[in-house]
Amino acid sequence: MEKSRRFDINVPGLCSALHSKGQYVWADRDETVPACNDGLFWCAHTQTCIGPDGKLAEPGNCCSSDRDCHCGSSK
Repeated sequence: MEKSRRFDINVPGLCSALHSKGQYVWADRDETVPACNDGLFWCAHTQTCIGPDGKLAEPGNCCSSDRDCHCGSSK
């Protein structure tokens, strides 16, 4: 998967348990500064970069209810 899609936090259906440090910055983005897209994500359920299903917690993986741990999945 290409990096731009893998770390895109604007994908539809993104799991609400997925967190990144960028969501805690309460300032307008400076468009003159390139985005770092550092890829530091964690799952609220496990508090690690690995989700409850053992797969990597990042936007490219956490935007589908196909995962059993996804907050939008029917369990």
